[in-house]
Amino acid sequence: MSAPESAVSSDAEVPEESRGTRRALAVVIAVVFIDLLGFGVVIPILPFYVRSFGVSDVYIGLLAASYSLMQFLFAPVLGRISDQRGRRPVIMLSLVGSVLAWTVFGVAGEIDLLFGTTLAVATLFASRMLAGAMGGNIATAQAYIADITPPARRAGALGLVGASFSLGFIFGPAIGGLMASDPVVALARDLLPSFVPATRFSLPSFTAAALSLVSLGFAFVFLREPERTRAPAGTPATTLVSQFRTALADDDLRGLVVSFFVVSVAFSGIQVMFIPFAADVYGYGETETALFLTYIGLLGTLNQGVVVGRLARRYSEAKLAVVGAVGLLLSLALLPFSPDIGAVLPAVGGPPWLTRELVALLLVGALLSFGNGMLNVSLSTLVSTSASADQQGNAFGVTQGAGSLGRTLGPPSMAALYVLAYWSPFVVGAALIVPVVYVLASVARRPRAEADAP
Repeated sequence: MSAPESAVSSDAEVPEESRGTRRALAVVIAVVFIDLLGFGVVIPILPFYVRSFGVSDVYIGLLAASYSLMQFLFAPVLGRISDQRGRRPVIMLSLVGSVLAWTVFGVAGEIDLLFGTTLAVATLFASRMLAGAMGGNIATAQAYIADITPPARRAGALGLVGASFSLGFIFGPAIGGLMASDPVVALARDLLPSFVPATRFSLPSFTAAALSLVSLGFAFVFLREPERTRAPAGTPATTLVSQFRTALADDDLRGLVVSFFVVSVAFSGIQVMFIPFAADVYGYGETETALFLTYIGLLGTLNQGVVVGRLARRYSEAKLAVVGAVGLLLSLALLPFSPDIGAVLPAVGGPPWLTRELVALLLVGALLSFGNGMLNVSLSTLVSTSASADQQGNAFGVTQGAGSLGRTLGPPSMAALYVLAYWSPFVVGAALIVPVVYVLASVARRPRAEADAP
């Protein structure tokens, strides 16, 4: 073949390969989004569902912790299995588990009527633990994206996963609130067979199961196993402890794993304690708080889906991670004092509800969204570029597992601090980010070739 013919052939192949990558990326992002949409559907009803059984609010925190704990235990396991057996089978299996988990979650009320509260609450915990275990598939989805995208474009692609999270938490709760409304419940009781429980708790749960089922069907039809370097088939499965020991012994991964854990402790605790803060300090009710969270979610979608990808073309992931960590640190430190910051701002025009204190909260919230989005995507990209091609699932599994452990410990710790002083969880959360900034600054100071080495 002559040189010109070779050049033509190569040019013809690149667009097709690019189109295939875009299709594969779109499919896995769609699968993640639909699954997370189902997760978001249950968020508005969860505390009220627990209270309907007449048990202490402590169970709300324990139920949340049980989900994160199982995600911590199973994310590395699913990641390792996906390295050996394939990404697609793990994603499919996890979606089947999610369908089962949300369905069982929806019938806990009927179990309470038939067998009593103890078994009903146990059913809630069992279903949430199964959902948490299956939620470890995010690590596999991230590894899938790492398989199909070159390092130069990986930050933007992984940012789309973060954007799908934000979209799921924007639209999911809205759907859940709609399904729990009295008109929808009344309509469902008229249309559904009598053996199907139709309550303000069961309908959102069944909707979440249906969305996971849609995601499963979508994955079955469109999701293809990516071409990649696989871990040797005969490699024995490693234990969770040994996986973490291996990751912590790796100079490139150790700081990133610890950073994932620390950031998750700080941010998950703040997520939980923001709602009582908004109620106690700003006097906000459920509607106002939900609107603010929607605002944060929309900004998160923009930041992680657009801004991060564009900045990653000009700056290294390590530098972006430092910027994100500093932004998160400042926003956490400023958040409890946003009313005081608003008091020194110039007068604001517009409707009466747009007060200076609210403007300060919106500005700090924008910085929080930017910092958290930038840090999460950049950390995930650094993990990918620090692991070998056949260890992507294992690396993402360990770091996501560390994040899940942080989300298990963060909320109860920050809640205890909030009882002592309303500002303390935010300030302590900011203090926890300080060593993360130091670690990431050390990574950013490495030569670019070393920091980006696979």
